[in-house]
Amino acid sequence: MTTAALRIVDSITELGSQDAGCIAVSGSHGGISSARYALAARPVLSVFNDAGVGRDGAGIAALGFLQQHGLAACTVAHISACIGQARSSYDEGVVSHTNPLASAMGLQAGKPLAAQLHTLFQA
Repeated sequence: MTTAALRIVDSITELGSQDAGCIAVSGSHGGISSARYALAARPVLSVFNDAGVGRDGAGIAALGFLQQHGLAACTVAHISACIGQARSSYDEGVVSHTNPLASAMGLQAGKPLAAQLHTLFQA
């Protein structure tokens, strides 16, 4: 069971140092620029939109970057949730990619985000 606070923010840039240790569901793309904001805030889990993954995996680059810094991250599929709308990511998002730390927390691709977070909070 996690005792982390849930933060639902349309942009990962809304997080600050006071959010360290939270679970952050954002509407932001999962690119490197978003990852840098997550790294500064240090949520225990960051959720992004995969933005269609894009060229060279740019839309999910945050996952590997945050893994290297010891932080869990995942994305929801761009076809399941509106980019830039965190409430859509939470309510309708289906996890599309996870880094190994997010997988270790129990997050799995192909399953709804909200149900998985509910399980994480209740476990």
